[in-house]
Amino acid sequence: MFVVCVTVHVKPGHEQDFIEATLQNGRRTRREVGNVRFDVLQAVDPLTQFFLYEVYRTPDDFKTHQQTEHYLRWKATVADWMAQPRVGVKHQSLFPPDENW
Repeated sequence: MFVVCVTVHVKPGHEQDFIEATLQNGRRTRREVGNVRFDVLQAVDPLTQFFLYEVYRTPDDFKTHQQTEHYLRWKATVADWMAQPRVGVKHQSLFPPDENW
């Protein structure tokens, strides 16, 4: 599996807007054939920090996701709400084994 972990810092006052836009993107992402998981987490402190945990079957599935209409809309919508550039780190899953997904 191919995992992308994205940390996002949102400007104060835009937390709910970010949540709504991100959940909409996440729901559509879950319908993608190559997506296995899309979690949206909000830090307890500070509430302006978010973490997106995305699992795809292959790196190409992630690349396909980045070309979807819903991802491009999300990216444009949330851009002005970011307090700093988002940070995405790509990983190769080691455990659990792929067949468990």
